[in-house]
Amino acid sequence: MKLRDVAYSRSGDKGDTSNICVFPHDDADYEWLRSVLTEDVVAKAFGDLVQGEVIRYEIPVNCCLNFVLTRALAGGVSRSLRVDPHGKSYQSLILDIDVPGREEKR
Repeated sequence: MKLRDVAYSRSGDKGDTSNICVFPHDDADYEWLRSVLTEDVVAKAFGDLVQGEVIRYEIPVNCCLNFVLTRALAGGVSRSLRVDPHGKSYQSLILDIDVPGREEKR
């Protein structure tokens, strides 16, 4: 299934760094999401779009995973007009990641 089936995201950018936060639609899926959406999975999905690190921060109190993608926006606003399309579309791109189905909770 696609990540978008079980989660939504918000993104922001600053300079050459993109920040994407992923929230499960159902808070009960946070632990499952935490186990399947790793830094490696995100790095692989973004491929050459991200030249630097993918760092994941877990925020359990908000049931979300925050990913920081460095060297991800072709040099930032002062060097590239691609920042806005890339930075804002990354929240959609992350939701296209294929994730394994979760077990029924009920």
